[in-house]
Amino acid sequence: MNGLPTWPHGASPWHAGEQALQQRAGSAELLAEAGHRIMRAEMPQQHRDFFGQLPFIVLGAADAQGQPWATLLAGEPGFVKATAVDRLQLRALPQPGDPLHGALHEGQAVALLGIEPHTRRRNRANGDIGSLGDSGFSVQVRQSFGNCPQYIQRRELEPVPGDGMAAEQGTALQGRAEEMVRAADTFFVATQALTGEVSGGADVSHRGGKAGFVRVHEGGALLSWPDFAGNRFFNTLGNLALDSRAGLVFADFGTGDLLHVAGRAEVVWSGAEVASFQGAQRIVRLQVDRWLLRRGAFPLRGALRELSPTLGKTGAWPAA
Repeated sequence: MNGLPTWPHGASPWHAGEQALQQRAGSAELLAEAGHRIMRAEMPQQHRDFFGQLPFIVLGAADAQGQPWATLLAGEPGFVKATAVDRLQLRALPQPGDPLHGALHEGQAVALLGIEPHTRRRNRANGDIGSLGDSGFSVQVRQSFGNCPQYIQRRELEPVPGDGMAAEQGTALQGRAEEMVRAADTFFVATQALTGEVSGGADVSHRGGKAGFVRVHEGGALLSWPDFAGNRFFNTLGNLALDSRAGLVFADFGTGDLLHVAGRAEVVWSGAEVASFQGAQRIVRLQVDRWLLRRGAFPLRGALRELSPTLGKTGAWPAA
C-alpha cells in the first residue's frame, strides 16, 4: 500500500450504520484499523486511469423526494475523466425516461461505480456534484475505494444505439419487468446515509448470482435475494440500517432493456429463509414501491461468457 493515498480525516471512514453491521459480523476491529488504508479521499492513479477507459458507469443518486435510484450512463471511452486526484468529469446525463432525469443538482450526494465485466475489475467513487451543465457534471470525490472481482459475470460489451424512452411502469412487478428480475444474474443497488459526516453520503453497489438469485413473490410486490460473503464493509447494508430506501437497476445485456425498481429494504439475518439458500449469510427483502422499464435504453450489448467462479459455492432458491 506504500505510496497510495489514505483516509485523511480524524473521524472514522465508516458511519454508525456500517460500524454496527461490522460489529455484528465480527469485522469491526479489523476494519477500524485498516479503514484508513481501504477508504481514501482521493483516487489512486490506477483508479483515475480505469474510469477513463470505461464505456459505461453506474450512478446512484436520489430524486426530489429523497428516493435513491440506480442507473447506467454510457458513452465513448473517455466520457468519464479524472480532472484531479479528487474530481471526475462525466460527459453524460440521465436521459428522458430515466428516473434521475432532471433530478441532479449541484451539491447533491452521488455515487459512482466503475465496472468492467470482461476483466471483472471495479472501483468506487462517492462524493458530491460540483458543477452541472447541459452535457454532464463533475463529482468532487469524498470516498474512493476498490472492490474485489467476486460475483462479477464475465461479458464482452459492444456499442449499439439506444433510445431509452420509458415504456412501462407500475407498483408491483409484472410482465416483462418480472421476467427481467427472474432472469437476472446481475443488478446494481443504490442506497444512502446522509449523516452529514465525511463517512456518509450516497452509495451504489454491484450484486451478482446465478440466474434466478433474485426472487419475486407476493404478486410482484416483494423481491428477495441472498447476501453472500464479501468485503465485510457493509456499505449497502450499513446504509439500509439508517435509511431503508433503495433503488435497483437490472440490465438485460441482450436487448438493452433497463428496469429500475424503488422500494424499502430489510435484512433477514437468520432463520429458514437464510438457511434455504446455500452460501447466503443473510437475505435482503425489498418491498417494491415503484418500477420503471426502459426498453433498449442501454447502448451496449453482450452475451454472458462466464459466471463468476465464486458462485460455485452457492446454491439456489428451493422449488416453490
